[in-house]
Amino acid sequence: MITFKRKVALKIAMVSLTLASIASPLAWYISRLNAEKGIVSFAMEESHRLLMHRPDSHEISVNAEKAARTLAEGLFEIAEIYDSNGIKLAEAMTAEGQLLEQEIHHHAPPSYQTPIYESFNLSADRWVLQVFTPLREENGNLAGYFEGTRLVPAWQKKQILMDSLMVALMVGLASLLCGGVLFPVVIRLSSENQHKAQELLESHISMMEALGRAIAKRDSITGTHNYRVAWVSAILAETLGIKGDRMQALIAGSFLHDTGKIGIPDAILLKPAKLTEDEMKVMRTHVTIGEEIITGSGWLDGAREVVAAHHEKWDGSGYPRGLAGEAIPFLARIFAIVDVFDALCSKRPYKNPLPLNEVMDILQKGSGTHFDPKLLKVFSSIASKVYETTVHASEAEMRALMKKMVRRHFGN
Repeated sequence: MITFKRKVALKIAMVSLTLASIASPLAWYISRLNAEKGIVSFAMEESHRLLMHRPDSHEISVNAEKAARTLAEGLFEIAEIYDSNGIKLAEAMTAEGQLLEQEIHHHAPPSYQTPIYESFNLSADRWVLQVFTPLREENGNLAGYFEGTRLVPAWQKKQILMDSLMVALMVGLASLLCGGVLFPVVIRLSSENQHKAQELLESHISMMEALGRAIAKRDSITGTHNYRVAWVSAILAETLGIKGDRMQALIAGSFLHDTGKIGIPDAILLKPAKLTEDEMKVMRTHVTIGEEIITGSGWLDGAREVVAAHHEKWDGSGYPRGLAGEAIPFLARIFAIVDVFDALCSKRPYKNPLPLNEVMDILQKGSGTHFDPKLLKVFSSIASKVYETTVHASEAEMRALMKKMVRRHFGN
């Protein structure tokens, strides 16, 4: 759970930082743009107020020079006023405006119908705003044009920068705080989901164990057999680097490998003597029956590979399909070794357990005929370890070992 919390915290932190890194510059840009538009809007309104303070359009011509000087002394470095035909009526500029006049782009006579503006930097510390606005009478008729050039002062640039930076920081902080608030919510929801999933998993495992024990009891062997073969198969699979869904399928298949024996008559299944050929044919149908039981059973469907092919042999002499070599499903090849190993090591009504050296001799004789030689070689390297662990273990001890294995591979 601690590792999961770290993963969630890391992912939420990464998302929050990503959002902050994207949102903060965007917020800074929008804030700066809004401040810029605010300056322009104020300049447009003020210029329109000075130039259009009377409804008579003749006032523009009469007061053009005065208005241009007033605007140039206040908001703008350069103020230009045109009539409705685009003819310049007046122009005024400050000393700074005279320098700007030599650097800024000159354009054709005005003809625009809506207010526009341009923002650009002449140098690193010289930010220029140009305002272009048509002047209209109250009835909407075009009365003329005003164009103003403003060099944004350093104090205003600093203020805009600070305001924009503050907005950007607030947005970034909000993104991080949002991630911090989400973390416990995600953890709680995940914990609840994990708890329910664990309950469901445990019910599935219990059902799998119960079914496996029921079949084992009917076959005159103890439930320990299923725990042993499942645990040993998982140990071999871990040695081979198998994990995830494949490991889960192997464990489930090991528990349920003889599920089909539920359909075999007691007269054959419990017969103490050697089976006749006809009886063997019936006995062999337990594989097909088991496959039919497992197929389509939801999460147990993964066990099908082992159930359907655990009696196949490497040389093709097995049943029910006579598969050979690598055509035999990989998990079934693993289980085939373990199943025979456990049968030879265990006491049955018709036999005594064999010592490990004899068991391994028999398995080696089956290398390349019954068993996958490569898998048998790997199993041989761990045989002594699993033998010491399982040979004298009670059902309760094997069940405890298997529960640890199940938690390790089903718990994530």
